[in-house]
Amino acid sequence: MTRSGLLVAVVMCGLVAGCGDDDNPTSPSGAPVVFSALLSSANEVPPIANAESTGHGAAQVTFVVARDGTGAVTGGTATMYFQVSGLPAGTIIRGAHIHSAVAGVNGPIVVDTGISPTNTVSVSSDGGEFTFNNVAVSAPVMGGILANPLAYYFNVHTPLNPGGVARGQLVPVR
Repeated sequence: MTRSGLLVAVVMCGLVAGCGDDDNPTSPSGAPVVFSALLSSANEVPPIANAESTGHGAAQVTFVVARDGTGAVTGGTATMYFQVSGLPAGTIIRGAHIHSAVAGVNGPIVVDTGISPTNTVSVSSDGGEFTFNNVAVSAPVMGGILANPLAYYFNVHTPLNPGGVARGQLVPVR
């Protein structure tokens, strides 16, 4: 199975009752917590209506949560994997990150992959897959995501759509 196929399987598995996995966002220190997001241009605020309106994809974010002796979240790291397709070949990705806001509302960036207007990546005619490892996550952000993942979304930005081209709310997988 390709990595893309595996991500789609993981995302679908998470959407169908978590595949019987009993893990939850209150995991012990060091245990990974996984979230997924189905990315769509229709989820952007406002929805995309230009040449990139067919953009879509998926993201998987794996957090390694650090906790102190009392179990309180002290921060952690994230591995962010995302794929996009349906965009014109050569589309430049100039941002990809997690924002704090519920569906239908735009919010501030809280966890960044490092893609920026000066550090871009581009997609081919088949789309693109990208992974960013060991991204530091502060204690307040980690705690917020674990407590209410649907209040956070992953999105991808392009020059044509600097506010975002495809977006999806975080959903716990395990």
